[in-house]
Amino acid sequence: MNAKMRSNTSTELFRYWNTIRGKRDLPRRDELEPGDIRTLLPNLFILERDRNAGISFRLAGTHVCALFGLELRGRQFGLLWLNAQAAKAQRMAGQVMTHRVPVMLSARGRTADAREIEVEALLLPLASTEGASDRILGALSPLSRPYWLHATSVEGLDVTGMKILDPDRTAVFREEQATEYVPPRADSQGGEGVFGEFRRVRHLRILEGGRRG
Repeated sequence: MNAKMRSNTSTELFRYWNTIRGKRDLPRRDELEPGDIRTLLPNLFILERDRNAGISFRLAGTHVCALFGLELRGRQFGLLWLNAQAAKAQRMAGQVMTHRVPVMLSARGRTADAREIEVEALLLPLASTEGASDRILGALSPLSRPYWLHATSVEGLDVTGMKILDPDRTAVFREEQATEYVPPRADSQGGEGVFGEFRRVRHLRILEGGRRG
């Protein structure tokens, strides 16, 4: 599992989320202990459904805000993504909650002066104390440290790949062409599939991530 994630932050956060969820689909948000993941906090965020039925930032770490040069609290998640991907990212985040599936995205961050940086985004569903899946614990991690990082703001993200994680299965990557994408077992209601909106992404992979015993 770990070798498949390029960011140490993604690896450690997924391991932590997977541990506290136990045998359930997802953990409750009141089970999170910030002290257990204190070194990860600058790259973490929490998303929630807002009063307008959108998906917005409830909290965002200092490094996440610095990457975009913005205070992200209260802003829509889709605003981080370029062009038509904004609406798709909003719907995808909602589907992470609805279908209770963790997802990892690969993307390129682009600045106004055409600089680029690869980033990895991890989206993990969280439950309320009543058990409803209503928030996302996320991480956004640059995969390099260019000299201009946090001095020049990223204007938007361009998704280049998606991985759907199945924490109950062994760690195996299966390459898929986007047009041949088969929805994961969490989508039992038919239709386009959980992430059908991203059929045109160049590199679509399904990750069946194993949990250590």
